[in-house]
Amino acid sequence: MPDMTKSDTTAAAPDAVEAAAPAPQPVKAEKTRSLWGDAWEDLRRNKIFLISAVLILLLLTITFFPGWFTSANPAYGDLSKHYLQKPQLGKLFSPEWLGYDQQGRSVYARLIYGARASIAVGFGTTIVVTVAGGLIGMIAGYFGGIVDSILSRLVDVFFGIPFLLGTMVVLNSFPERTAWVVIGALGFFGWTQLARVMRGAVITTKQSDYVQAAKALGASTPRILFRHILPNTLAPVIVVATISLGVYIGSEATLSFLGLGLNGVSWGNDISDGGNQIRVAQWIMLYPSIMLTITVLAFIMLGEAVRNALDPKTR
Repeated sequence: MPDMTKSDTTAAAPDAVEAAAPAPQPVKAEKTRSLWGDAWEDLRRNKIFLISAVLILLLLTITFFPGWFTSANPAYGDLSKHYLQKPQLGKLFSPEWLGYDQQGRSVYARLIYGARASIAVGFGTTIVVTVAGGLIGMIAGYFGGIVDSILSRLVDVFFGIPFLLGTMVVLNSFPERTAWVVIGALGFFGWTQLARVMRGAVITTKQSDYVQAAKALGASTPRILFRHILPNTLAPVIVVATISLGVYIGSEATLSFLGLGLNGVSWGNDISDGGNQIRVAQWIMLYPSIMLTITVLAFIMLGEAVRNALDPKTR
């Protein structure tokens, strides 16, 4: 057999190594996440967010399905059930579980049905404030000039009116204060903070390149506002709205406590009624107060968690 020369061996080695080398694998491009994707990943690992979300989910379930939790009528009063009879803490979820008030009504039933009024007023007011304040702030920030000056002075005027005092004056003129009346009164004086937040966000966003490009391409003003500016200014608005929701729930309870809130079953009304018997039947006032505190705290905790997740400075 013919012997291979040194040069032949050297020439064949690279070919063998090249043949044995694995083919290069295509590099997978990493999936980029948006601000909302990063925020959701942070919220999933945030214990405060998880606790507040569970509490809010439970409150919403109580609001929409109160019959799942009690069969008692919150407006029915049985005078044979004296309020000096202590709560039967061993009878869970029964009408006498948390005792009775001075009119023989179940405190537990009123606690369950009172959530509907407070949650409805809180969400309704937040929606009104978000829509009204968002539109006013968006128009003022985008157009600027005389429009911004007029709307900013309007905001300053409403800021000079104390929130609760102005709401009390408005509600005092209505003989029957339904949920819609209370929502309208709270929203009438509560839109100013969100308008300022939206105005500042729009002033910053309208300087962006994609907004200038949309203007250069001839996009209409409504398209620029709702297609390009609004989606990029929602983060601070959502944070303020979430925190304010708990504040509006507390404001409704305060108005009801003062006798200017809802005409019906409400935590604020029960707290006010229980104040007269606080020395002999503390539970009439205690349990609605605890429920109100947990509700307000849950929404404020949720707002704080969302703010930390959407704020790039905390990353």
